[in-house]
Parts: sequence; C-alpha cells; structure tokens
Amino acid sequence: MLSPAEWSAVRLTAQLAALSTVLLLLVGTPVAWWLARTRSRAKPLAAALVAMPLVLPPTVIGFYLLLLMGPQGPVGHLTQALGLGRLPFTFAGLVVASVIYSLPFVVQPLQQAFEAIDERTVEAAATLRAGAWDRFFTVAVPLARPGFVTASVLGFAHTVGEFGVVLMIGGNIPDKTRVLSVAIYDHVEATEFAQAHRLSAGLVVFALVVLVTLYLVNRPQRDRLERAA
Repeated sequence: MLSPAEWSAVRLTAQLAALSTVLLLLVGTPVAWWLARTRSRAKPLAAALVAMPLVLPPTVIGFYLLLLMGPQGPVGHLTQALGLGRLPFTFAGLVVASVIYSLPFVVQPLQQAFEAIDERTVEAAATLRAGAWDRFFTVAVPLARPGFVTASVLGFAHTVGEFGVVLMIGGNIPDKTRVLSVAIYDHVEATEFAQAHRLSAGLVVFALVVLVTLYLVNRPQRDRLERAA
C-alpha cells in the first residue's frame, strides 16, 4: 500500500498533468495550425523553438526558467507587480514549466494531423461561405481528431514523467511540489528501494498503457491509409 505522502505525490502529479494538458492544447493548437498552414520564412525558426525541449537538457530549461521567474527576472517582476507572488517552488510554477517542457509533444502531433488534411476539403468549405473559424472548428478539428488524441495522451504522459524541470522549478516540498518522479528520487537517495520499486513499477505500467492506447487509436487511421494506397 502507498503511504499518505506517496498518495499525495500521486494526486499532485495527476493534477499537474491534467491542468498542463488542458493548457498545452489551448496553447499548442493555434501554434500547430499556424505551423501547418504558414509559408512564412520564420516557420523554421518557430518550429525549432517549439522543438528545443526535445534536445535541451531539462536542467538547462529549468535554470533559465528560474532566472526568468525569479525575483530579479522579468516574469518574476511581472507576477509580483500583479500580486501573484513568485512562481518558483509553487504549483503554478510547475504548471508553467510543464507547459513549456511538454509543448513539442503536443504541437508536433497536431501539426502533422493538420498537414495531413486535404486542402481541397478546406477549400470546399470556403466555397460554401464557411468563415475561417467555421472551417477550423467544423472541418479541420474533426479531421485532426487522431492528432488531438495523440497530443493529449503524450502531453499528459510526458508531464507525469518529468523530473529535471520540476525539480529545478518546484524543488521537493511535500503536498505542494513533490511529484512522483521526485518521490522516487527521494526513495532511492534514502536506499528505500522497495518503495522506489513500487512507484517505478506503477509508472512502467502507466507508460505501457499509454503506448498501447496510442497504437490502438492510430491503427484504424493507418489501416485506412494502407487500403487507400
């Protein structure tokens, strides 16, 4: 059985992943749509900025986020001026860091889904006097549904598995910023391998379920494409 502290870490991790996924979809959808449709010369740079968390060490991202959100950083000055206090070592700070760190895991599947939409379908809706918003919500979004499912699952799962960024930004405060990955690290440091194994095994099962779910969701689409070919 999990201890009360471990249940608190599970609850906090689930809350962080759920809220971050919602925000990632809100932020990532327009970014992915723009990347899929634009012909701007700035597209390669924008795509590279979105993808940077894939190649940068989490500690580098966490370090610069600390500088930005700290008391001397521009974001820190803004949040304090607005009466929101400081973001580092708070749950809100974890959410901000998680959204930035998991952004490519949401934007890239959505961008690929939007790029796969036949341009003639969107043009047909335009000839029927559908406005830009109507074309997006009634044509693009339904056709990109598998991309939204993949983005949601990957965004949630990647947030659950974060360690370096959340440790740098949130520290290890019980019931406030101590998530599952940090709890496992604590158990290993204390040579509490049985507890670490219990939590780690749970995350292994979670990761397997995520990958199987993605395969089953995307399999019908792959089958349709293979039959069409």
